[in-house]
Amino acid sequence: MATKKAAKKKSSSSSRGTSSRSRSSRSSKSRGGKSSRSTRSSAKKSTRGSAAKKSSARKSSSKKSSGRKYSPSAGKDVQREMHAMKEGKLKSGRSGKKVTNPKQAIAIGLSEARREGKKVPSKKK
Repeated sequence: MATKKAAKKKSSSSSRGTSSRSRSSRSSKSRGGKSSRSTRSSAKKSTRGSAAKKSSARKSSSKKSSGRKYSPSAGKDVQREMHAMKEGKLKSGRSGKKVTNPKQAIAIGLSEARREGKKVPSKKK
């Protein structure tokens, strides 16, 4: 009796597999095959070139008007915090755990510079 059930399961699973294969082949035929893909890629290539030109023009104009983003004293604050981290003396705020990640040390230095009112860009969200 167990062999009959196993035979039924095998036959039903094999029929399922063939139906899904035939569906996928039908869908690729209805899309137009490889010829539609090649036209899509050529359209993408033409937009990439123009986008790259626009971004380079934006960068050059932003450099002229922005000037210095961080004040020199803010850089000194970050340098001091990095030195403390390397010595093993830098602790995090609430928990008081030792800071070992350089990015976290930079963030602590910048936040202290913001509190003191130095020129530092706002936090990224």
